[in-house]
Amino acid sequence: MRRIKIKLAYDGGSFHGWQVQPGLPTIQGLLEEIVSGMEGRPVHVAGSGRTDAGVHALEQVAAFSIENPIPLVNLRRAINRLLPPAIRVLSTEEVESEFHPRFDARAKTYEYRIHRVEVCSPFDWPYVHHFPYPLDEPRMARCAGVFEGEHDFTAFAASDDRDAEGNSKVRTVFSSVLELLPGRLIYRIRGSGFLKHMVRNIVGTLIEAGRGNLPDEQTLPAKSGPTAPAKGLFLVSVEY
Repeated sequence: MRRIKIKLAYDGGSFHGWQVQPGLPTIQGLLEEIVSGMEGRPVHVAGSGRTDAGVHALEQVAAFSIENPIPLVNLRRAINRLLPPAIRVLSTEEVESEFHPRFDARAKTYEYRIHRVEVCSPFDWPYVHHFPYPLDEPRMARCAGVFEGEHDFTAFAASDDRDAEGNSKVRTVFSSVLELLPGRLIYRIRGSGFLKHMVRNIVGTLIEAGRGNLPDEQTLPAKSGPTAPAKGLFLVSVEY
């Protein structure tokens, strides 16, 4: 049995997220269908995390176990031939049998893109949150730093089917930076792990800070701002 690690990129706009959902197109569902067909039996494809519907990935990591002796390069080509163009396997690698893309991950980096110009190009629209309204951008950049460190992010998490397990919602954020560019804001966050909607809720909170609705920019807010749209969010990388 071979354990295969893959890196893949996808445009999440037409998918209902990573996780398999009966009757709906998902990234995991398509991969499992293709790899299972090649293997001749059901194959589970585990991911580093569950990106939500509409969220994109520049470099997601997944893994599966197969007996098929196909060379790695040919495996990548074969899967890509069967995938829609919105999903591409970037690389294939044989790893130890115990490797798990979620439990072995040490850090993940996400990026969120906010378009600030009045007119948004139709070629940008699927990949940004268009917000051309007045914002105190330097204040938002200052506020971004308060999310760094170890915190209980319960206030920034949506309800999850894993909540019943009673797992801690304490996470460590290694860096949280808002870059101010002409006509665009780029928020980047790197952490040990992320809760459901956590990054999008942090972005919504930063926007509230920019609108002047947060009185304190020195401490972690007690509650989240509105959840920012999924289409501006990208999983950038996963570290092991």
